[in-house]
Amino acid sequence: MGLTSGCTAGANAYCDQNCVKIVPCFAIVALLISGVAAPASARKKAAREPTPSKAEIEAATRLQIFLDRANFSPGKIDGQYGDFTWKALALYRESRGEQPEPPPEGKTKSHVAPDVTGLDLAGVEPVFIPYTVTEADLQRVGPLPSDVPAQAKLKFLPYPSAAQAVAEKFHTDVRLLEQLNPGKTKTLKTSDQILVPNVEPFELASVKEIKPGSESATQAANEVEDTPEAQPKNADENKETPKNEATAAPVIVKVDTRTNMLGVFEGDKIIAVYPVSIGSAHTESPIGEWKVGRITKMPTFRYDKEMLQHGKRSGSFHLLPPGPRNPVGVVWIALNKKGIGIHGTNDPDSIGRATSHGCVRLANWDVVRLATKIKSGDSVSIH
Repeated sequence: MGLTSGCTAGANAYCDQNCVKIVPCFAIVALLISGVAAPASARKKAAREPTPSKAEIEAATRLQIFLDRANFSPGKIDGQYGDFTWKALALYRESRGEQPEPPPEGKTKSHVAPDVTGLDLAGVEPVFIPYTVTEADLQRVGPLPSDVPAQAKLKFLPYPSAAQAVAEKFHTDVRLLEQLNPGKTKTLKTSDQILVPNVEPFELASVKEIKPGSESATQAANEVEDTPEAQPKNADENKETPKNEATAAPVIVKVDTRTNMLGVFEGDKIIAVYPVSIGSAHTESPIGEWKVGRITKMPTFRYDKEMLQHGKRSGSFHLLPPGPRNPVGVVWIALNKKGIGIHGTNDPDSIGRATSHGCVRLANWDVVRLATKIKSGDSVSIH
């Protein structure tokens, strides 16, 4: 699987040059769901495919919502049976001891519906629900300059539009939001009512309340050095230790660089899956066995152009403030090597569709869910 980058171009370069490369972990399913890029002729043919009907969009969205609720994330909900929907479904079935269905051959983006036999899709009703835009939604929206020096002068990196804020809140694609609400998304204001996918909302204001996690306000997240033994200073905020922890199965994060999927395991049982972006051949994600270090919420990011372009740290850099459009998103999960992390993104549309510069990137709503399932010291395997 290919990983997409949630960082800005420059920040991605820094991350990617300093992050770990992931190893394919879902051996059985990888054989079923990994694929080769379609030739130009196939892409042209796909481009001529008819626009799906409303019923087809609703059916695909229903399956995506089902998987999202089960923590087998299909990535952004867009009403299509794309690669990540097929991969998430295959891994969901594997988790239940079922035989995964291979995706259609030669199609990287398909309107062909998978077999949904045995899935309780009736529980996803309604598929779309009305939502009233709130003042809190609009408080996170504001001007977002494109150049890094101007971004560094801000105190917060906001959503550039209300449509992007609401789309991320409901794990969805801005284009689907526009399709559901024709003529409304460009002028959203408080009290406007729109249709959104029926998922658990991602609440930006609640990020600081997630556990585990630790704050590191004095340093950029990618500047904090962690060791395998390192523990957050406020470790008491981390996941409470159950009395039977000695017998509990260890939590392991496995990143498959071939399928661009990150899996969370309790022992041998897979309990969650999230699409990711990884490094390119030029700036590979570090392959190997690692440990979770500090988990920083609403991180600051150190942007060093010299580091991004040549891999050499310089004294000329910019500290980019927190916010949903920070290059590393709303959560930074450090690994036990300086500058290496699993983190969110400022561009959820890029996940799985563009390479990063070495780090492992997830959509903000997925990295927050991942952060609640792990703690400092847990193992991370990148293959």
